[in-house]
Amino acid sequence: MSGAFAIQQGNCSSFKFQVPHSCKIDPVIVDLMPDALPQNRSDGCCHGGILAAYAVHPSMSNTSFEVTVGNLEQNSTGYKPLNLILTAPGPGYTCGQVMDTTPTVSSVIGGRREEQVFRTWKSTCTYSSYLANKTPVCCVSLSSFYNPKVTSCPSCSCGCKVAERLPTSCIRDGSILSNLPDDDIVQCTDHMCPLRIHWHIENNYMNHWRVKLTVSNYNYGKNYSDWNVLVQHPGFGQPATAYSFNSTMLPSIGVPEEVAIFWGKPFYNTELLQADKDQLGSVTTEILLQKDSKSFTLSNGWAFPRTIYFNGENCQMPLPDTFPMLPNGSPAFHCQFILHLIAVYLTYRIFVWF
Repeated sequence: MSGAFAIQQGNCSSFKFQVPHSCKIDPVIVDLMPDALPQNRSDGCCHGGILAAYAVHPSMSNTSFEVTVGNLEQNSTGYKPLNLILTAPGPGYTCGQVMDTTPTVSSVIGGRREEQVFRTWKSTCTYSSYLANKTPVCCVSLSSFYNPKVTSCPSCSCGCKVAERLPTSCIRDGSILSNLPDDDIVQCTDHMCPLRIHWHIENNYMNHWRVKLTVSNYNYGKNYSDWNVLVQHPGFGQPATAYSFNSTMLPSIGVPEEVAIFWGKPFYNTELLQADKDQLGSVTTEILLQKDSKSFTLSNGWAFPRTIYFNGENCQMPLPDTFPMLPNGSPAFHCQFILHLIAVYLTYRIFVWF
């Protein structure tokens, strides 16, 4: 093999010379680390088992390995792989049947010659966060400048556990952090999620509106490297600027709202640190979105996301009827608006007078 390795060699006692890399009929094959020796590498290999999102790192979003199979009992056509299973790193992926497809063509001699393999098979594997985890691993909370109400993550978003005297399920405020029983232990909260994503509407301007997106890590023993957050929101149909994250819009088919993906900037916030006794680990950015004058409105929760994913995991959203709503009928809101107009008028008069 090159570009990967089988974790078990199996029983190769029948081979006296040139012992195979693996003699198992169902080998588990694992990607090599980036520092693999040149003689063990293949094209596009060796990412340490980590595949990045294509929009974030295109060159790190695919990998490959080569394997030479012997002892085929004079089978000239070769057997296609059976029972293909993708684990990354646990359950959640379901792979379809392995089907014949157009033979792979590669370039050699500096691109002056093309060589075609004998046969190529293809299988498509799809990921389901519901299969990967019995409960979500993240939740979403919401707030806005125009409503004092803060919509917290739904209770028990990531499952609730019975309260115990020993910190075997979570750590309560004020507890001493020593000899933690589990690397995945989290801070005790109403939602009990390792991660919380907060969307706050900061300002509403004439042509733009500003939000603040914050990701908080409640884990006491786990960092998240090269994280990404995907947000489905109708406002991303217009130009948007993220100040502290990298971002790009993603093409979507059959989805009524636009989708944007955010990730950290190198040497700044690509690492989402774990919590400690003083504070949570967190990363945050402000996002400036351009308004669509024909469709923009803050009413009925329009300015809040429809769905949010963290590292591909679907985060638990609050119910729409709990969103902070615009108090259109509130006398206090109208009074504040009138006072704001008066302040603008007086400022203008003073400016003209000077």
